[in-house]
Amino acid sequence: MFRKGNSKNHHINNNDNQETNLDSVLDSSSQLVDYLLQKCHQTSDLKILTISNLTLFFIDNQVNQSEFNLNIIRRLNNQTNYKIDDVINVISVGDIEKSSDISYALLSVLKGSVCIYTNGIQELILIKIPSNNNRSLSKPENESQVIGSQVGFNESLSTNVSLIRRSLATPDLKNEFYIIGRRTNTGVSVLYIEGLASNDLVQRMRERLSSIDIDGLLDSAELNQLINDNSLSIFPQMLLTERPDRVCHGLLNGKITVLVDGSPMAILCPLSFIEFFESKEDYNVRWPIASFVRLLRITAVFLSVFFTALYVAALTFHYEVIPQALLVPLGESRSRVPFPPLFEAILLEFIIELLREAGARLPTKVGQTMGIVGGIVIGTAAVQAGFTSNILIIIVALGALASFTTPSYTMGSLIRVIRFPILILAGFWGFYGIMFGFCFIMIHLLRLTTLGSPYMAPFYPPRFKDWVDSIVRLPFRFIYKRQALPRPADKQKYNPDEVN
Repeated sequence: MFRKGNSKNHHINNNDNQETNLDSVLDSSSQLVDYLLQKCHQTSDLKILTISNLTLFFIDNQVNQSEFNLNIIRRLNNQTNYKIDDVINVISVGDIEKSSDISYALLSVLKGSVCIYTNGIQELILIKIPSNNNRSLSKPENESQVIGSQVGFNESLSTNVSLIRRSLATPDLKNEFYIIGRRTNTGVSVLYIEGLASNDLVQRMRERLSSIDIDGLLDSAELNQLINDNSLSIFPQMLLTERPDRVCHGLLNGKITVLVDGSPMAILCPLSFIEFFESKEDYNVRWPIASFVRLLRITAVFLSVFFTALYVAALTFHYEVIPQALLVPLGESRSRVPFPPLFEAILLEFIIELLREAGARLPTKVGQTMGIVGGIVIGTAAVQAGFTSNILIIIVALGALASFTTPSYTMGSLIRVIRFPILILAGFWGFYGIMFGFCFIMIHLLRLTTLGSPYMAPFYPPRFKDWVDSIVRLPFRFIYKRQALPRPADKQKYNPDEVN
């Protein structure tokens, strides 16, 4: 099947990829060979074949060799003196296009296409048969769930787009393609539902992607940092997810998704702070269970950030807040510890982070064993040697365990980091230092935006109608309206009178 293509239909952010017409460069196949070899710096994997009056160009190992031999070479060897329309009719490959832009043709060859030049014809034929060196679909590694889809994205852009289209079989799903990176020429797709996503947000995303001038783009996590509202903030303003169902749920709520070729993570935006603690599984279980789990996650965040700091502040400055029944056990536990509470807590938190990072970098089975055994051995030895108290070990372990309840890996990593400045403030100024750190974080969060929308929505500015699906999740009959954060064009999802 022939599909007409033109490089002008692609958003190319590359000053060197200006359209170059064949008339100004080529007159013969030898001139084309010299031009391509010069542009590719005489690379050894650029293969050039001549069949009758046709000249074929492709990059070795970038094209599917079996399809190349079966559907191109074998069919072209049967005749001589081909015309350009004859080539298109003979080759039985679905994705074929003609182009008069040699820069676009070269880029297509680098991406896994076969370029065919016919003597005397000022057009090139591009046959897209990229090699299938992609990882097969598997379960998401960082966002597991019990009830719901068990398929995650992989590194193929086309596969990731098809996973979304399989769930959203609507012609309103729009895909805008960009090429970013002067040297990598990385494909980037922006997906949104036409008539549902806000035109202002879509235009803002287009402007941010078009303004990027970078040498290379290899992952969506890099792009996420380039298009953030505040690149200096430690808080993530856009969600990185490997779950197609999470992306589809966001698209149905008027959000925008960005996919990067070669990355198994999608960017979902705009996203408020509270949405980083939500999971797609919350909508697959009954509302009381979903509400309880969300409250548990929010509680775990405060526990992870402030529990150890409260212990240090109480032992250093505020003995009066400790219950009298706990004073004796605390005194006995710390009787052999020669360090102040601040140094003791920082030492244990540092050891916990060492164990966590080492466990993440080692192979899965070895990492799990090392984390469990290392934690038990080091914790027991530290208490027996008098480096720390057993009560603080329990508190630090609870804080570390609470940080794992966050569904988003980027938000979980943030919680690990901000524990240390809060802990230092508690060690120097007690409860006043903790309150200062809390107020500083809240002021920063209130000033943040996500793709131009308020980061702390629906709490600031207050939108009480959106609270039914924020910290808690009420029954579906109460959440029939889309949240106001992405400013969707269609505000109602379904008729609440038809839902029990």
